Amino acid sequence: MSKSAAKIPYFTFNNGQKVPSIGLGCWMGQIGGGQAVEDMVRDALRNGYRHLDTAYGYGNEQEVGKAIRESGIPRDQIFLTTKLSNEYHHKVAEAIDLSLKNLGVEYVDLYLMHWPQAVMDGQTLDEDEHPTFVETWKEMEKLLGTGKVKSIGVSNFSIQNLEILLEDAKVIPVTNQVESHPCLPWEDLKKYCEDKGIILTAYSPFGRANRLFFHDKDFVEIAKKHHASPAQVAVAWAVQRGTIPIPKSTSVDRMCENINLIHLTSDEMQTINEIHMKPGMHKSLLAYHKPDGTANGWTYEQLGWPMTTGGIVVQKA
Repeated sequence: MSKSAAKIPYFTFNNGQKVPSIGLGCWMGQIGGGQAVEDMVRDALRNGYRHLDTAYGYGNEQEVGKAIRESGIPRDQIFLTTKLSNEYHHKVAEAIDLSLKNLGVEYVDLYLMHWPQAVMDGQTLDEDEHPTFVETWKEMEKLLGTGKVKSIGVSNFSIQNLEILLEDAKVIPVTNQVESHPCLPWEDLKKYCEDKGIILTAYSPFGRANRLFFHDKDFVEIAKKHHASPAQVAVAWAVQRGTIPIPKSTSVDRMCENINLIHLTSDEMQTINEIHMKPGMHKSLLAYHKPDGTANGWTYEQLGWPMTTGGIVVQKA
Protein backbone atom coordinates (compact mmCIF):
# COMPACT_ATOMS: atom_id res chain seq x y z
CA MET A 1 0.00 0.00 0.00
CA SER A 2 1.21 3.54 -0.78
CA LYS A 3 3.05 5.51 1.85
CA SER A 4 2.34 8.87 0.23
CA ALA A 5 0.72 11.56 2.36
CA ALA A 6 -2.98 12.28 1.96
CA LYS A 7 -3.89 15.29 -0.16
CA ILE A 8 -5.24 17.58 2.52
CA PRO A 9 -4.60 21.26 3.29
CA TYR A 10 -1.87 22.33 5.68
CA PHE A 11 -2.43 25.16 8.14
CA THR A 12 0.30 27.50 9.40
CA PHE A 13 0.85 28.22 13.08
CA ASN A 14 1.71 31.69 14.34
CA ASN A 15 5.41 30.71 14.42
CA GLY A 16 5.44 29.65 10.75
CA GLN A 17 5.28 25.89 11.41
CA LYS A 18 3.09 23.91 9.00
CA VAL A 19 0.58 21.38 10.35
CA PRO A 20 -1.63 18.88 8.50
CA SER A 21 -5.26 19.99 8.82
CA ILE A 22 -6.43 16.51 9.92
CA GLY A 23 -4.77 14.34 12.55
CA LEU A 24 -5.29 10.97 14.18
CA GLY A 25 -6.36 11.11 17.82
CA CYS A 26 -4.71 8.34 19.87
CA TRP A 27 -6.91 8.36 22.98
CA MET A 28 -8.48 4.89 23.03
CA GLY A 29 -11.17 5.61 25.59
CA GLN A 30 -9.02 4.20 28.37
CA ILE A 31 -5.39 4.46 29.46
CA GLY A 32 -3.10 2.30 27.36
CA GLY A 33 -4.29 0.39 24.33
CA GLY A 34 -1.27 -1.77 23.62
CA GLN A 35 -1.15 -3.50 20.26
CA ALA A 36 -4.41 -1.87 19.15
CA VAL A 37 -2.79 1.58 19.31
CA GLU A 38 0.30 0.42 17.48
CA ASP A 39 -1.79 -1.17 14.73
CA MET A 40 -4.01 1.89 14.44
CA VAL A 41 -1.07 4.28 14.02
CA ARG A 42 0.66 1.95 11.59
CA ASP A 43 -2.50 1.69 9.47
CA ALA A 44 -3.03 5.46 9.59
CA LEU A 45 0.51 6.23 8.43
CA ARG A 46 0.23 3.63 5.68
CA ASN A 47 -2.96 5.29 4.47
CA GLY A 48 -1.73 8.86 4.33
CA TYR A 49 -1.95 10.31 7.84
CA ARG A 50 0.97 12.53 8.78
CA HIS A 51 -0.38 14.07 11.99
CA LEU A 52 -0.56 12.03 15.20
CA ASP A 53 -1.92 13.27 18.53
CA THR A 54 -1.13 11.42 21.75
CA ALA A 55 -0.39 12.33 25.39
CA TYR A 56 1.67 11.09 28.31
CA GLY A 57 -1.60 10.58 30.15
CA TYR A 58 -2.92 8.23 27.45
CA GLY A 59 -0.34 5.66 28.47
CA ASN A 60 0.45 4.74 24.85
CA GLU A 61 3.37 6.92 23.79
CA GLN A 62 5.58 3.84 23.47
CA GLU A 63 3.20 2.16 21.01
CA VAL A 64 2.78 5.34 18.97
CA GLY A 65 6.54 5.81 18.78
CA LYS A 66 7.15 2.20 17.76
CA ALA A 67 4.67 2.50 14.89
CA ILE A 68 6.36 5.70 13.73
CA ARG A 69 9.82 4.17 13.78
CA GLU A 70 8.72 1.03 11.95
CA SER A 71 6.68 2.91 9.32
CA GLY A 72 9.67 3.72 7.13
CA ILE A 73 8.41 7.31 6.86
CA PRO A 74 11.07 9.93 7.64
CA ARG A 75 10.52 11.52 11.04
CA ASP A 76 10.43 15.02 9.58
CA GLN A 77 7.41 14.07 7.46
CA ILE A 78 5.28 13.20 10.51
CA PHE A 79 3.74 15.88 12.73
CA LEU A 80 3.74 14.49 16.27
CA THR A 81 1.92 15.95 19.26
CA THR A 82 2.06 14.87 22.89
CA LYS A 83 0.92 16.53 26.10
CA LEU A 84 2.09 17.53 29.55
CA SER A 85 0.17 15.61 32.22
CA ASN A 86 -1.44 17.47 35.13
CA GLU A 87 0.83 15.59 37.55
CA TYR A 88 3.92 17.08 35.90
CA HIS A 89 3.09 20.79 35.95
CA HIS A 90 5.82 21.27 38.55
CA LYS A 91 8.46 19.32 36.61
CA VAL A 92 8.07 20.19 32.93
CA ALA A 93 11.67 19.43 31.93
CA GLU A 94 11.40 15.95 33.40
CA ALA A 95 8.04 15.39 31.71
CA ILE A 96 9.23 16.12 28.17
CA ASP A 97 12.23 13.84 28.65
CA LEU A 98 9.92 11.04 29.79
CA SER A 99 7.69 11.52 26.74
CA LEU A 100 10.63 11.59 24.33
CA LYS A 101 11.99 8.42 25.89
CA ASN A 102 8.60 6.72 25.62
CA LEU A 103 8.16 7.81 22.02
CA GLY A 104 11.73 6.98 21.05
CA VAL A 105 12.13 10.28 19.19
CA GLU A 106 14.45 13.25 19.58
CA TYR A 107 11.71 15.89 19.43
CA VAL A 108 7.98 16.44 19.18
CA ASP A 109 6.44 18.93 16.79
CA LEU A 110 3.91 20.15 19.35
CA TYR A 111 3.81 19.96 23.14
CA LEU A 112 0.52 20.88 24.82
CA MET A 113 -0.46 21.65 28.39
CA HIS A 114 -3.17 19.00 28.58
CA TRP A 115 -5.34 20.84 31.14
CA PRO A 116 -4.85 24.10 33.05
CA GLN A 117 -5.12 22.41 36.45
CA ALA A 118 -2.09 21.01 38.24
CA VAL A 119 -2.12 17.89 40.41
CA MET A 120 0.33 17.30 43.28
CA ASP A 121 0.32 14.31 45.65
CA GLY A 122 -2.92 13.16 44.08
CA GLN A 123 -4.72 16.45 44.79
CA THR A 124 -5.96 18.92 42.17
CA LEU A 125 -4.67 22.39 43.04
CA ASP A 126 -6.79 25.53 42.92
CA GLU A 127 -6.07 28.09 40.23
CA ASP A 128 -4.05 30.31 42.58
CA GLU A 129 -1.92 27.52 44.06
CA HIS A 130 1.59 26.86 42.80
CA PRO A 131 2.38 25.96 40.18
CA THR A 132 -0.29 28.03 38.45
CA PHE A 133 -0.79 27.34 34.77
CA VAL A 134 1.04 30.59 34.02
CA GLU A 135 4.08 29.32 35.93
CA THR A 136 3.85 25.99 34.12
CA TRP A 137 3.62 27.79 30.77
CA LYS A 138 6.80 29.73 31.54
CA GLU A 139 8.59 26.40 32.03
CA MET A 140 7.17 25.15 28.74
CA GLU A 141 8.47 28.26 26.99
CA LYS A 142 12.00 27.26 28.04
CA LEU A 143 11.67 24.02 26.06
CA LEU A 144 11.65 25.93 22.77
CA GLY A 145 15.37 26.56 23.06
CA THR A 146 16.27 22.93 23.70
CA GLY A 147 15.42 21.35 20.35
CA LYS A 148 13.04 18.97 22.12
CA VAL A 149 9.84 20.71 20.96
CA LYS A 150 9.09 22.82 17.90
CA SER A 151 5.89 24.45 19.15
CA ILE A 152 3.93 24.74 22.38
CA GLY A 153 0.23 25.11 22.95
CA VAL A 154 -2.60 24.48 25.38
CA SER A 155 -5.67 22.30 25.67
CA ASN A 156 -9.02 22.79 27.40
CA PHE A 157 -8.43 26.52 27.87
CA SER A 158 -11.28 29.03 27.93
CA ILE A 159 -11.19 32.70 26.95
CA GLN A 160 -10.94 33.52 30.67
CA ASN A 161 -7.84 31.41 31.22
CA LEU A 162 -6.23 32.38 27.93
CA GLU A 163 -6.57 36.01 29.00
CA ILE A 164 -4.76 35.22 32.24
CA LEU A 165 -2.08 33.24 30.40
CA LEU A 166 -1.44 35.79 27.66
CA GLU A 167 -1.00 38.61 30.16
CA ASP A 168 2.36 37.11 31.20
CA ALA A 169 3.25 34.82 28.30
CA LYS A 170 6.27 35.57 26.15
CA VAL A 171 5.17 32.96 23.61
CA ILE A 172 1.61 32.84 22.30
CA PRO A 173 0.27 29.27 22.11
CA VAL A 174 0.11 28.00 18.53
CA THR A 175 -3.11 26.11 19.24
CA ASN A 176 -5.80 25.51 21.83
CA GLN A 177 -7.14 21.96 21.67
CA VAL A 178 -10.73 21.62 22.87
CA GLU A 179 -13.75 19.38 22.38
CA SER A 180 -15.45 20.78 19.29
CA HIS A 181 -18.12 19.55 16.88
CA PRO A 182 -21.46 20.84 15.51
CA CYS A 183 -23.05 20.52 18.98
CA LEU A 184 -20.23 22.53 20.58
CA PRO A 185 -18.70 24.88 17.99
CA TRP A 186 -17.24 27.35 20.55
CA GLU A 187 -17.78 30.30 18.20
CA ASP A 188 -16.70 32.91 20.78
CA LEU A 189 -13.60 30.95 21.76
CA LYS A 190 -12.72 30.28 18.12
CA LYS A 191 -12.96 33.98 17.26
CA TYR A 192 -10.92 34.96 20.32
CA CYS A 193 -8.21 32.46 19.42
CA GLU A 194 -8.13 33.57 15.79
CA ASP A 195 -7.77 37.21 16.87
CA LYS A 196 -4.73 36.16 18.93
CA GLY A 197 -3.24 34.03 16.14
CA ILE A 198 -4.15 30.75 17.87
CA ILE A 199 -5.61 27.90 15.80
CA LEU A 200 -8.35 25.82 17.40
CA THR A 201 -7.77 22.05 17.34
CA ALA A 202 -10.94 19.96 17.65
CA TYR A 203 -10.71 16.78 19.70
CA SER A 204 -13.65 14.34 19.72
CA PRO A 205 -14.98 15.92 16.49
CA PHE A 206 -17.69 13.22 16.35
CA GLY A 207 -18.57 13.32 20.06
CA ARG A 208 -16.99 9.90 20.72
CA ALA A 209 -19.79 7.45 21.56
CA ASN A 210 -22.43 10.19 21.83
CA ARG A 211 -22.72 11.21 18.16
CA LEU A 212 -25.86 13.26 18.67
CA PHE A 213 -25.59 15.46 15.58
CA PHE A 214 -25.06 12.46 13.29
CA HIS A 215 -28.83 11.93 13.60
CA ASP A 216 -29.87 15.51 12.90
CA LYS A 217 -32.05 15.51 9.78
CA ASP A 218 -30.26 18.45 8.15
CA PHE A 219 -26.87 16.88 8.82
CA VAL A 220 -28.02 13.54 7.43
CA GLU A 221 -29.38 15.25 4.31
CA ILE A 222 -26.03 16.94 3.63
CA ALA A 223 -24.23 13.60 3.96
CA LYS A 224 -26.67 11.95 1.54
CA LYS A 225 -26.24 14.74 -0.98
CA HIS A 226 -22.48 14.18 -1.03
CA HIS A 227 -22.72 10.37 -0.87
CA ALA A 228 -20.54 10.75 2.21
CA SER A 229 -20.53 9.39 5.74
CA PRO A 230 -21.58 11.68 8.61
CA ALA A 231 -17.97 11.54 9.81
CA GLN A 232 -16.73 12.91 6.47
CA VAL A 233 -19.16 15.80 6.75
CA ALA A 234 -18.03 16.55 10.32
CA VAL A 235 -14.36 16.54 9.29
CA ALA A 236 -15.00 18.71 6.24
CA TRP A 237 -16.96 21.22 8.35
CA ALA A 238 -14.15 21.39 10.90
CA VAL A 239 -11.43 21.94 8.30
CA GLN A 240 -13.39 24.47 6.27
CA ARG A 241 -14.02 26.59 9.38
CA GLY A 242 -10.26 26.70 9.96
CA THR A 243 -9.95 24.21 12.80
CA ILE A 244 -7.89 21.01 12.98
CA PRO A 245 -9.99 17.88 13.69
CA ILE A 246 -8.22 14.87 15.20
CA PRO A 247 -10.67 11.98 14.83
CA LYS A 248 -9.80 8.52 16.14
CA SER A 249 -10.67 5.27 14.40
CA THR A 250 -9.18 1.78 14.45
CA SER A 251 -11.06 0.85 11.27
CA VAL A 252 -8.95 1.29 8.14
CA ASP A 253 -12.04 2.02 6.05
CA ARG A 254 -13.25 4.71 8.41
CA MET A 255 -9.85 6.33 8.88
CA CYS A 256 -9.52 6.51 5.09
CA GLU A 257 -12.97 8.11 4.88
CA ASN A 258 -12.05 10.64 7.54
CA ILE A 259 -9.06 11.91 5.57
CA ASN A 260 -10.89 11.91 2.21
CA LEU A 261 -12.11 15.50 2.28
CA ILE A 262 -15.34 16.57 0.62
CA HIS A 263 -16.22 20.22 -0.03
CA LEU A 264 -19.26 21.78 1.58
CA THR A 265 -21.08 24.75 0.08
CA SER A 266 -21.46 27.97 2.07
CA ASP A 267 -25.15 27.16 2.61
CA GLU A 268 -24.24 23.71 3.93
CA MET A 269 -21.65 25.20 6.24
CA GLN A 270 -24.24 27.63 7.59
CA THR A 271 -26.75 24.81 8.12
CA ILE A 272 -24.21 22.86 10.16
CA ASN A 273 -23.17 26.02 12.01
CA GLU A 274 -26.76 26.38 13.23
CA ILE A 275 -27.33 22.80 14.41
CA HIS A 276 -26.26 23.67 17.97
CA MET A 277 -29.01 26.31 18.12
CA LYS A 278 -31.74 23.67 17.90
CA PRO A 279 -33.43 22.66 21.18
CA GLY A 280 -31.31 20.27 23.22
CA MET A 281 -28.42 20.27 20.78
CA HIS A 282 -25.92 22.69 22.32
CA LYS A 283 -23.86 20.59 24.71
CA SER A 284 -20.67 18.73 25.39
CA LEU A 285 -20.93 15.11 24.28
CA LEU A 286 -18.21 13.77 26.59
CA ALA A 287 -18.40 12.06 29.95
CA TYR A 288 -15.93 13.96 32.14
CA HIS A 289 -18.62 16.35 33.42
CA LYS A 290 -19.56 15.54 37.02
CA PRO A 291 -23.01 15.98 38.61
CA ASP A 292 -21.51 18.45 41.11
CA GLY A 293 -20.66 20.85 38.27
CA THR A 294 -16.95 20.10 37.96
CA ALA A 295 -14.71 18.72 35.25
CA ASN A 296 -11.34 17.15 35.96
CA GLY A 297 -11.22 18.63 39.44
CA TRP A 298 -12.18 22.25 38.75
CA THR A 299 -15.50 24.03 38.76
CA TYR A 300 -16.73 25.56 35.53
CA GLU A 301 -16.04 28.96 37.06
CA GLN A 302 -12.39 28.01 37.51
CA LEU A 303 -12.26 26.57 34.01
CA GLY A 304 -13.95 29.67 32.59
CA TRP A 305 -16.61 27.56 30.94
CA PRO A 306 -20.28 28.64 30.59
CA MET A 307 -22.92 27.86 33.19
CA THR A 308 -24.03 24.26 33.38
CA THR A 309 -27.15 22.18 33.74
CA GLY A 310 -26.95 18.61 35.01
CA GLY A 311 -23.19 18.58 34.65
CA ILE A 312 -23.34 19.25 30.89
CA VAL A 313 -21.84 22.37 29.38
CA VAL A 314 -24.52 24.78 28.16
CA GLN A 315 -23.57 27.81 26.13
CA LYS A 316 -25.82 30.59 24.84
CA ALA A 317 -26.37 30.28 21.10
